[in-house]
Parts: sequence; structure tokens; C-alpha cells
Amino acid sequence: MPPPPAAKKGWLSKFGPIGLLLFFLFGKFKYLAVILQVGKFKTFITMLVSIWAYAMFWGWPFAVGFVALLFIHEMGHVVALRMMGIKASAPMFIPFMGAFIGMKQMPKDAYAEALMAYGGPLLGTLGAIGCAGAGVVTGNPFWYALATTGFLLNLFNLLPISPLDGGRIIGVISPKLWILGLIGAVGLFYLTWSPIIALIIIMGSVQIYGASKRPAAEKARYYAVSPGKRIGMGLAFLALLAVTSFGMLAMQVPLDKFQQ
Repeated sequence: MPPPPAAKKGWLSKFGPIGLLLFFLFGKFKYLAVILQVGKFKTFITMLVSIWAYAMFWGWPFAVGFVALLFIHEMGHVVALRMMGIKASAPMFIPFMGAFIGMKQMPKDAYAEALMAYGGPLLGTLGAIGCAGAGVVTGNPFWYALATTGFLLNLFNLLPISPLDGGRIIGVISPKLWILGLIGAVGLFYLTWSPIIALIIIMGSVQIYGASKRPAAEKARYYAVSPGKRIGMGLAFLALLAVTSFGMLAMQVPLDKFQQ
């Protein structure tokens, strides 16, 4: 998850990194998700809890906008799955961990999994572009800051390491590319010392190990994708990577003007 563009002081912020670490560790236990799954309103309730948590650091308007961008991203996955005839749950939110959806069944092959993964950052990037458009129309720097975060959020999710969306997308090209993604994640962790990156490295390592233990026949069947689909998904991945990168950099121009 990208770092907040601005910090808002609250009671938890007094604990600094320790407070964030406590939220992170607590979020890792599934008890939080279980507690928040209250009837059919669980998505709404978890959204409110996440908004409250983020607002302590970023303020209410930005917290609402950020959670809305997370929701749009997750709904991209839901739409992609339902277009393939796979039922998916509504998004669930965990503060400082993001959001997730549940699938009623697994995609039939690596290409279907890549399409499901691509839907999230695709719709999420469109949401960020919408924020940038609101900034152009209103001239309010709030929208540029929110757009920057949206682009960064989706760019982060395109990192080529499973279980991030990027890892699921490049898996259709070759699961061996996960090794490169893992090396990149280790380098990113060295630069940031982020516990989120550390978690991704652990989960990615487990994913690579598990994939190596799958029966050869099962792997061959799952990754039996035509060259055309592999090339198409690779080009789509690079295109979205370029758009999110350019969008994030482009937003710095109007933000710099307001800071002068």
C-alpha cells in the first residue's frame, strides 16, 4: 500500500511506527475480518472502519476518497470475474492492509486468472484518472493528491510478484518471472523497510514454492495458453504500467505549483 501523501496527527500517530505496526499485525490475524463480517452489511461496515482508521492520519476527506479508490479497484476484480461467470463476494476492507474479495471458484486457467487480476488495476487506474479530471475542472489540489495516490496504489499492485495483481498477470507469460519480481521486492524492502513489502516477499516465496511442487501435468494444463493470449496480456500489462507511471509523475506538476 502506498504511503499517505500527508499525515494527520491523532492519538495513534503519537506511537509513530509502533502504532502502524500494531495495526499491521492486528490486521494480519483473520479475527478482524471475522469480527467485521456482520450480515449483509459487512462491506459497508468495513468501509466505515477503514475510513475511521485512515482519517486519524490523513483527515476525513482524503480517507473517504482513498477508500473509494480501493473499492473501485476491487470492483474491477469483481466485474472481471462475473464476466467470466465466476461468482465473487463484495469487497471487504482491512485498515492499513487494503481490501480483498472472495471467489466462489478458481479461474479455469492462467489466462482467466490474469484477466481477473487485470480488472482491478484497470478500473482503479480509471478511478485515478477521474480524480485527475476533477482536479483539472475544479483546480483543487485535493483531487491531484488523491489521483497521485490512486496511480501509486495501482502501480504498486502491478509489481510482478504473486499475490499482487502484477504477479498473477505475468504468470500467464511464465511463472519463472516471479523470481525476478521477488528479487525486485527484496530490493524495494531494503530501500523502504516496509512491513507490507516484507509480507509480500513471504507470501510470494510461499507461492513460488507451492507452484514448484504442483504436478507437472497439472501445471501444463493450467498454463496451456496460446502465444497470442500471452503476448496480448503482456502488452496490456506494459500499457497499464506505463499509464500508471505517467499519471503519477504528471500529477506532480500541478501539485508542485500549489506548493510554491
